[in-house]
Amino acid sequence: MQTIEDLKQYTFKALLENSIKKFEKEKALSLVDGEPISYRELYEKSLVISNLLKNSGLKKGDKVAIYSSSMPQWGIVYFGIVNAGFIAVPLLPDFSANEIETILEHSETKVVFVAEKMKARLDTIKEDLIEILFKIEDFSLFYGNIDKKQLSLNPLSPEERKMLEEIKIREEDIASIIYTSGTTGRSKGVVLTHKNIVYNAVQCQTVHRVHRRDRALSFLPLSHVYEFTIGFVMQMLNGSAVYYLGKPPTVTSLLPAFRKIRPTLVLSVPMIIEKIYKNKVLPELTKTDLTKKLYQKPFFRKILHRIAGKSLNKTFGGKINFFGFGGAKVDPEVELFMKEARFKYAIGYGLTETAPLIAGSGPKNTIPGTIGPVLEGVELAILDPDPETGIGEIVAKGENIMQGYYKDEALTKSVFTTEEDSTGPGWFKTGDLGIIDTKNRLSIKGRLKNMILNSAGENIYPEDIEFILNQHPLVTESLVVEDGNGLVALVQLDNEKLEKEKGEGFTKIAGNTINEIKNDLLYLQEEVLSEIHFFVNQKVNRISKLSAVRYIQEFEKTASQKIKRYLYGKSKSDEENTQSELNKKNSEE
Repeated sequence: MQTIEDLKQYTFKALLENSIKKFEKEKALSLVDGEPISYRELYEKSLVISNLLKNSGLKKGDKVAIYSSSMPQWGIVYFGIVNAGFIAVPLLPDFSANEIETILEHSETKVVFVAEKMKARLDTIKEDLIEILFKIEDFSLFYGNIDKKQLSLNPLSPEERKMLEEIKIREEDIASIIYTSGTTGRSKGVVLTHKNIVYNAVQCQTVHRVHRRDRALSFLPLSHVYEFTIGFVMQMLNGSAVYYLGKPPTVTSLLPAFRKIRPTLVLSVPMIIEKIYKNKVLPELTKTDLTKKLYQKPFFRKILHRIAGKSLNKTFGGKINFFGFGGAKVDPEVELFMKEARFKYAIGYGLTETAPLIAGSGPKNTIPGTIGPVLEGVELAILDPDPETGIGEIVAKGENIMQGYYKDEALTKSVFTTEEDSTGPGWFKTGDLGIIDTKNRLSIKGRLKNMILNSAGENIYPEDIEFILNQHPLVTESLVVEDGNGLVALVQLDNEKLEKEKGEGFTKIAGNTINEIKNDLLYLQEEVLSEIHFFVNQKVNRISKLSAVRYIQEFEKTASQKIKRYLYGKSKSDEENTQSELNKKNSEE
């Protein structure tokens, strides 16, 4: 475990210099199918990038964007940017050309490193917006008004090395401006310093210790702070190796990677394990009448879960000691399975604004239904708690809290408490609802903005209803909204499973005309929606009952796989606006 005594200061420069002293020859970064580079090679390549940027005419505090999927070069470029005193602006791979253009203008970024396969999207934005464009795979120049003599990627001269190593980086220097792709639809530039991020990575070690022999398999975007701080910075801090999938995370790409790398550490979003549970584990455990009956008994269910857990661990390479979940709440039923299966999962909670972790549980102390203890070095409180339930808005203090939103003083002011607030000044308001128990463990109830207040003044938490909806075997994802007639569930169905379960019906319509097929499919769909409606209303309380369940083909999502709630309104007109937004998105792509 590395501490401030090892680093001397919370900066990326101090972190990397400490790592090359202790882990110089250890493997650092690699593609799953590539050749690893060592910590020494990582350091040397990052110096080359720093020198390249200095020779490009940049001054301290200038911004450099990274627009690429996760790969070893991403981390090399990041270190090269921030260790030379520049500011990194990571761009999410799913940002549209319009979003990228807006961000580059807002952040005043003129230099970009882009992956070759993503360059086409940049070709559609304003011509003069990007002055210098580098290819991230080999650091070569796509275009820019630079003397080619200044673009050397050769090892540094003693004078160049001395100049770069003497650059002073302070903890309070800005390291990143991270533009979120949130569920509210508005991208904000979150300003994070060296200390915000490195401090958080150091404190994350109190949740789980990482060692130099650990192997991490990475398939989430590095431009998302969750993967960046925990999946990259925390690993670089401790001398472990990170392997990047290098392709979209599908079953056909992930399974061979798990078998080859046999990772000890993986970060994921809950959706992946939830799909495995619903589509593979649960059907297998309940495929016969006998196992279906046994599964209803807690004693036998635990035994079946334990057997399934051994198989699951083997699927992931057999060496997992930390399978971390973040970015969204885990389905309670799935979490119970993982706990009883003795699967080594971990849960964390945080935001981009908190760099990110503020509470979490390691594999040894997860408790279903709770996130876990507040992270050491962070203070959490509940703002305006409900007198009956104790639920209120989660607020946080700590060295990991952002400096504010870039060029938006009013918005920054709005998310921090003032003297008039009951908890006192200086707390960051997360916008999430939760409760902290007597053992300092945090539980999340949902988003403050998502909470629905009914006509009787009662609080309804749509996330609770969505968890029940998602337990239905034919529902892949859901969203609960309010319209004039009450609560409405929008559901995405598992069409493959629907076809299998309704096989006879599909066989009958195979020879019909197109219109007849459409009508029969709609009938089957309506039948399933009615079944889901009944299923949910049998399980929820009086105020949470649904008035309708509607089908949606596919939800629009953020990079962390959260549904963009702002696209799904409360009324018919909102639905039309939603479709307009989706059409606009599709036309850009």
